[in-house]
Amino acid sequence: MATVYEIIQGISQAAANAYDGAHDESTQADGKARKAGLRREEGHLINDRRVMDGFGVTFHGPILRVKYQAEIRIKEVQDKGFEDDIVRQLKEIVKFLKKEYKNITGNTLTLTKEGDHHILVQRISNYRTDCQAHCDYRIGGLTDVIDVNKGSEEDRLKDAIKDWLALGPKNKRPKNDTRKGK
Repeated sequence: MATVYEIIQGISQAAANAYDGAHDESTQADGKARKAGLRREEGHLINDRRVMDGFGVTFHGPILRVKYQAEIRIKEVQDKGFEDDIVRQLKEIVKFLKKEYKNITGNTLTLTKEGDHHILVQRISNYRTDCQAHCDYRIGGLTDVIDVNKGSEEDRLKDAIKDWLALGPKNKRPKNDTRKGK
């Protein structure tokens, strides 16, 4: 059984192994190409139009958030199936992370999808857009981690204020208060 630190470190290293150029055998020290399913890995490096995309991971307690970012032409955004393509990209990234985690640690990585995917497309110009997408996954094997989203922020704030007020004096005046009245 791996510790929380080892699991987090393995996932981080798996994500780091998808740097730009990792899909080419000639740029690898071990000579193995690593394809993460990104659009920049397709086509010729010099002759084709350069595609800008990438992914990252963040940890929120036992939740792994896989984030994908890409510059996409407006024509592609308007096509049918655009959302399905982005979801497919996220699935390819998760598949890469599991495979690379297995190669690094020798253990399997279990990721269970939590909720829906989120996609945000913003116009950069009349030709290009910026697409940001993310999806949350529960990491299997993380039992000693506290869930970050447990309870709402308002409930936590109310509880914190009540605890703080309970620390104060109960209508007691300090000894040096010489005012008349209350």
